Amino acid sequence: MLFKKKEGKRPEYPIKGIRHETLDTILEASKSSYPKEFAAVLRAENKEISEILLVPGTLSGEQSAIFRLHMLPVDFTVVGTAHSHPTRNYYPSGADLNLFGRFGFIHIIAAYPYDQNSWAAWDIQGNEIELKVIE
Repeated sequence: MLFKKKEGKRPEYPIKGIRHETLDTILEASKSSYPKEFAAVLRAENKEISEILLVPGTLSGEQSAIFRLHMLPVDFTVVGTAHSHPTRNYYPSGADLNLFGRFGFIHIIAAYPYDQNSWAAWDIQGNEIELKVIE
């Protein structure tokens, strides 16, 4: 085995938080998309999530959103995804966990009613992580 997993330590991510205006954009876009899911990818600069990118061809429905990740240009500032659930549940589904493990390293899920108290951030393994909102 070339690499050995360290037990008991979660990886350190180079993201210190999300800008409040970026979080507001995610929440407002989620509200506007309701009852369908909203989906975008997250872009970071200076260790802060600062923008969302809409992926061409993304399909949104009442049960899921499907990214066409092959349509995303090569962009080394992309760090993960953001999407909404049209329910009060912001916990990742099995499909969400599958995406988390394949793309990026930080993921945000916003849930109805899409306010400052109805979202959470997750790591690639589906563990909830604290993500500071930067003013």
